[in-house]
Amino acid sequence: MTRPKLLAALAALAVPTMALTGCGVMGIGQPKADLQIYSARHYDLEGAFGEFQDQTGISVEFISGDDAELLERIKAEGENSPADVFMTVDAGNLWNAARQDVLAPVNSAALEEAVPEDLRDAQGRWFGLAMRARTLTYNPDKVSPKDFDQVDSYAGLADKKWKGRLCMRDATSAYTQSLVASLIDLHGYDKTLKIVEGWVANDVQIMGNDVLLLEAIDAGSCDVGINNHYYLARTLADNPDLNVKLYWASQQGAGTHVNISGAGVVASSDNPEQAQQLIEWLATTGQNPFVDGNHEYPVNPEAKPEPVIAEFGDFKRMPLNAEAYGDLNAKAIELLAAADYK
Repeated sequence: MTRPKLLAALAALAVPTMALTGCGVMGIGQPKADLQIYSARHYDLEGAFGEFQDQTGISVEFISGDDAELLERIKAEGENSPADVFMTVDAGNLWNAARQDVLAPVNSAALEEAVPEDLRDAQGRWFGLAMRARTLTYNPDKVSPKDFDQVDSYAGLADKKWKGRLCMRDATSAYTQSLVASLIDLHGYDKTLKIVEGWVANDVQIMGNDVLLLEAIDAGSCDVGINNHYYLARTLADNPDLNVKLYWASQQGAGTHVNISGAGVVASSDNPEQAQQLIEWLATTGQNPFVDGNHEYPVNPEAKPEPVIAEFGDFKRMPLNAEAYGDLNAKAIELLAAADYK
């Protein structure tokens, strides 16, 4: 395929451009925004970006799409790319973008202070901005917290006592792949294979999304699942009577698996200083506007979690290894196939 045809094909993949000024969505004929954001994150962008524009006077335009598609689009556009910031979900995706030289190093004392060391790139090419914890959820009528292994709760679900009682996400889910990659990093390939084979031997029910998983637990068709915490928070906000509880995994061991949504300055950006300013704002003043609407945890220790997830209580998180999530992703996919995990 020629370069012009490749660019046209990639352009067609993206969701239509959405742009904000300080007072609303840009229309035809309005001036081009100061910053162009290529975003694979789809949660409540308008509110946070609107506040940023109101406070700084910097207008923002964002193009939404799949993380891999947007990364390929930036690479194909090269030095002519209009992108200033690449925002995506999953630490492995951020690591991969940095590895492919799509993101520029940023020297920022504000970001180094606001973002914990394991949630940002050592060379300053990307920074985590929101945390999501992938932990155990259960039906309290059928399960007691004391039933779980507190040293490695994920491995504990391979115990035969959970046969016919588990529901989990599918093998193609980035959530599943990153969790398994983190377990490979923690335990090694062979032990993790035995863990996943144990899940399969327990006749795990595979669900297409986290909402279906929570509904299955609530309805009693399975007793235990693994969910991103914010799906439970969203569902509880709409239905406080949901019969599902959260259990913080592996609190006497490595801690609960976490992943991030984050961003970096695109290496070819024409506005790197303003792009850096946006990321700094999202990690500091804009932390709560950015994370609260989706019930995510702020990365900045100075920002407080919103009320619904505050009710979940404090937890010890597993240190995040973005390189492992990215570099071991292929191994995780291989392992899931070897274990016949669907």
